[in-house]
Amino acid sequence: MSKREVVAFLLPQFSYCEIGRGWEGVELSSSAMPKKRSTPITYARAHQLRRKPTEAESKLWAFLRSHRLGDVHFRRQHAIGKYIVDFCSPRQKLIIELDGSQHLDQEHWDQERSAFLQSKGYRILRFWNNDVSNNIQAVIATIENTLSQKN
Repeated sequence: MSKREVVAFLLPQFSYCEIGRGWEGVELSSSAMPKKRSTPITYARAHQLRRKPTEAESKLWAFLRSHRLGDVHFRRQHAIGKYIVDFCSPRQKLIIELDGSQHLDQEHWDQERSAFLQSKGYRILRFWNNDVSNNIQAVIATIENTLSQKN
């Protein structure tokens, strides 16, 4: 099937204008398509991270997945802008980050990242990996408490 046949099948009300190299009947503007949340490269990296979660991420995900924490939907390794967050509830505007020892050396980067995410309206909870491993009930209680509070 040629490109023209595919376009005609998908968008029969519009025809492709070869001379003008544009669409007849379609005004091209930046508002024509919804803005993407992130880039294809960031989406691909998030997909890779979902395939190889850390032990702490797997343990916390068991409590967050499938609306198990109230009726709140969480996503894991969610891309927002150029950043990938560990867990995100888009409707609640809540991000949960699990930090390992590598975060001790990248404090400036974490602050920049947090500022960007907060500018998008997100609240951010940070936990150390060992808190999730050793005291998961306290972590869950903190998340539930934050969810019960309104912005």
